[in-house]
Amino acid sequence: MPFLIQRDGTWLYQGSPIRRKPMVCLFSSMLKRDVEGTFWLETPAESGSIQVEDAPFLAVELDFRGSCGRHQTLCFRTNVDEVICAGPDHPLEVDWDRPCCEDHASIPYIVIRWGEGRFPLLARLARPVYYELAALAVPGHVEGRPCLGVWSQDCFFPLARQP
Repeated sequence: MPFLIQRDGTWLYQGSPIRRKPMVCLFSSMLKRDVEGTFWLETPAESGSIQVEDAPFLAVELDFRGSCGRHQTLCFRTNVDEVICAGPDHPLEVDWDRPCCEDHASIPYIVIRWGEGRFPLLARLARPVYYELAALAVPGHVEGRPCLGVWSQDCFFPLARQP
């Protein structure tokens, strides 16, 4: 299929942006990921693999509910208006060992839904959302290493190593 999802969340069809958001939202609901990590668009009429530059979704808004710390719930709205709350079913993930930005900060992602096998469909946190999340960070430990992270639905998610 001649689809490409760019790093900024823009969907392209045959090289042209899809400008109708309801169409992008519809297509995104039909997006799957197989056991090899390939992305597939499965419509009632056809099925085909598509290219994704980074993650198929972008978390563009953060809302936190409840009191601070363990009892708060962090909810993210994606570029396709899906709301996902971080927790055991939708963990936040950061690869500490893979710096990839000019400031060498690791990029956080949230699991939107699980694909087949070990490859989930992720949303990359937009930079402003990451800064909001970082403002909520507290010290913690993961696997014996000190880090900064956030709590959501009684789960601790590390964001960065603590210097």
